[in-house]
Amino acid sequence: MRHAKVHRKLNRTHEHRKAMFANMVASLIVHEQVVTTLPKAKELRPIVEKMITLAKKGSLHARRRAIAEIKDLDAVKKLFAVIGPRYKGRNGGYARIVKAGFRHGDMAPVAVIELVDRDVEAKGKEDRARHEATKPKGEAAEAAA
Repeated sequence: MRHAKVHRKLNRTHEHRKAMFANMVASLIVHEQVVTTLPKAKELRPIVEKMITLAKKGSLHARRRAIAEIKDLDAVKKLFAVIGPRYKGRNGGYARIVKAGFRHGDMAPVAVIELVDRDVEAKGKEDRARHEATKPKGEAAEAAA
């Protein structure tokens, strides 16, 4: 019997699940939207909402707890500097799951998990900045013109 066994195992070991969700939380914080399977999205939402609640508190202890969970310092900085203050007046419900059909390869249900009131420009912002930085100077000026 599965009494008091709340979370999905997702065919992964405990260590793999913990690392996967830490990476997914960091990606969701940085990009503010992630496309994944529906069961993973449903498991990810409570973790993300707890991290945003920590960011709303803003204390040193809360920051250290977030770093211990996420392990990505840039994501934690954005969490406490941008996302925490954004949801200061909101009492929960920071993430939204939208079903997005089925994956072509294995017909797995796909969902988009995103932050409510998200910044639309945040998705792919780091990738665009990195791409612009690696362009030769003459090519960047031609692209701007």
